[in-house]
Amino acid sequence: MSQAVAADRTPHQKRAALCRHLLSRLLAEVAVPLGGYYGLRAAGVNPWLALIAPAVLTVPFLVYGAVRHRRVDTVALFTLAMIVVGTAVSLMTGDPRTLLVRDSWLFGAVGVWMLATVFTQHPFIRSASRTIVTVKVGEQGYQQWDARWDNDFRFRLRLRMLTAVWGMGFTLDALVRVLLAYTLPIDSVPLVSTVQWLVVLAGLIAFHTVYMTKHGVKA
Repeated sequence: MSQAVAADRTPHQKRAALCRHLLSRLLAEVAVPLGGYYGLRAAGVNPWLALIAPAVLTVPFLVYGAVRHRRVDTVALFTLAMIVVGTAVSLMTGDPRTLLVRDSWLFGAVGVWMLATVFTQHPFIRSASRTIVTVKVGEQGYQQWDARWDNDFRFRLRLRMLTAVWGMGFTLDALVRVLLAYTLPIDSVPLVSTVQWLVVLAGLIAFHTVYMTKHGVKA
């Protein structure tokens, strides 16, 4: 599809493109790991291996996305880093609870990093929005959207505010999930932790969408 056609999409077409993108991410980063874990546990696989194997299965999805779009998505890069670091730590410890808190500590680190980018020239939301905006309006549309950063103080303020909210959300969520990982039965943690994260994510997305629409930041 040409850039001109992408930029001229109707609001309905933009929403449809965004929904397809989000569904593919949920499949790769939620459905595969969670479904894989409980499927392997039902087959009698030990918790440690059942936690590692599904996470590794998400790697091909991330690589495919990078090759298809010819760039590395910021969020996908974080996901890949969490898989690699978490797997390496679990191999050293062999403790399933250590593996369960893998994502929590890394999400917490990501949250702190988001907060650290708030007052830089590239706050997290500015960088992470590239894929979403491009999916909706194409590369040319993204370039026009991002160009507002240089001459619109309010645009910069809105992106910094959103970055701060996402950073605080990730950090607090990580603390709660660490607590869950060390207090709940092992087989309950993946489901409860995932549901808790989806609730937090839904809240962040809802705030993000309302805030961007209200303040005219949407592409």
